[in-house]
Amino acid sequence: MKRLVLVDDHPIMRHGLAQLIRAEDGLEVIGEAGSAREGLEVVGRLKPDLVVIDLTLPDKNGLELVKDIRAAHPATLCLVLSMHDEALYGERALRAGARGYVMKEAAADHLVTAIHKVIGGGLYVSATLNDRMLEQVSGAARSKATGMDSLTDRELEILELVGKGVATKNIAAQLSISARTVEAHRAHIKEKLGITDGAALVRYAVQWVESSAKM
Repeated sequence: MKRLVLVDDHPIMRHGLAQLIRAEDGLEVIGEAGSAREGLEVVGRLKPDLVVIDLTLPDKNGLELVKDIRAAHPATLCLVLSMHDEALYGERALRAGARGYVMKEAAADHLVTAIHKVIGGGLYVSATLNDRMLEQVSGAARSKATGMDSLTDRELEILELVGKGVATKNIAAQLSISARTVEAHRAHIKEKLGITDGAALVRYAVQWVESSAKM
């Protein structure tokens, strides 16, 4: 029996995922968490075989949680399940240490398959993302990253918080960094996205967060 933990800030989503997973022979959900902090604590206490992690958590980006789990509990596998576009986040999740990425809209059809593949030692991504990564490896798409793809994980996290209306001092507190560091990240984001002022950055961030929520 393979033991799983679910980390998602929506209780109804966790309940649905747990039912889906428990209906499969050989899989057992042994714990749940609604935040990154709670997730890391539950993983440390229960030592699951695999953790299914949402990217949008109230206290920390799911990518950072993946990194924390891989550093503290290297024997525990991570699988990201998110509403966010895999074209932007899929490769980032794998680089962070996750063994797979599944879009929430495809969970009913692909989550159990992804779990079995990851537990079996493989990687799981969609056919589209797999083709994209193979092209990059072959050199067919070895161009310099631009736009959103050029942002670091931390910059992407800050852009999302800006789009949610979180003030700089609150971003700093949530991410345990200084306000000056947040401002430096904002400056880098503006430069990479070709945005000239703070108001335009906020408008861009809000529109991006709203469009992501509609996916």
